[in-house]
Amino acid sequence: MALDVRKNLKEVQENIEKACERAGRDISEVTLIAVSKTKPVDLIMEAYDAGIRDFGENKVQELTRKMEEMPSDINWHMIGHLQKNKVKYIAGKVKLIHSVDSFELAEEISRQCVKKDVSQDILVEINIGDEDSKFGVSYDRVTELVDKIIGLPKITLRGLMCIAPNVDNSEKNRELFKKMIKKAVDINSNKMYYVNRENTRPGRFLDVLSFGMTNDYVVAVEEGATMVRVGTGIFGERDYGLQGGFNQ
Repeated sequence: MALDVRKNLKEVQENIEKACERAGRDISEVTLIAVSKTKPVDLIMEAYDAGIRDFGENKVQELTRKMEEMPSDINWHMIGHLQKNKVKYIAGKVKLIHSVDSFELAEEISRQCVKKDVSQDILVEINIGDEDSKFGVSYDRVTELVDKIIGLPKITLRGLMCIAPNVDNSEKNRELFKKMIKKAVDINSNKMYYVNRENTRPGRFLDVLSFGMTNDYVVAVEEGATMVRVGTGIFGERDYGLQGGFNQ
């Protein structure tokens, strides 16, 4: 059966809308990020033509190539593990870096932004399932990392991100998503962050919560995610052979 990106996209958007209704949320609170990693430009453009403007990539070289080839009004999200020596290629160019998991990485992003006189929004990645195979700071060290990052110039910490375990039943991740919300609420309760934040805005300090993927985005929305990252549910299974020589 031929892949129908528009049909898949409509189904995902309807699922998000229904999840918002169940949770008493406004659908405007949730941003759908179409995870386009390993996918060719012509396929991604089908989602673009259907109205999607937020796309996620996990390889720097692949992201920058697509950024050059695709329309300039796209919001690009760096969602994969980011090496410090690749920061210079995307600092100030992407909408959001989701995968900051150490002070050293945040420091390098800040250094590159200062050098280029640009600003960059970031998220702190949490290893919410405490999995050896996943990147991210441990849950009990999140606040410590946040405390160090907020003093860095030219970067704005917007929120938290996680990649939950790959489970056969999305309900198994519900409690982990609740933990994400709890951590954000706990940090937001500390008003000192409003004073130290570089770009103070009304509302919550950590106002972005990026969690939920193809297998569990519905549960994620029900629990309070403001960004969900869906790839397979829109573009079908990944074909890593299409990556060619891309290296992050």
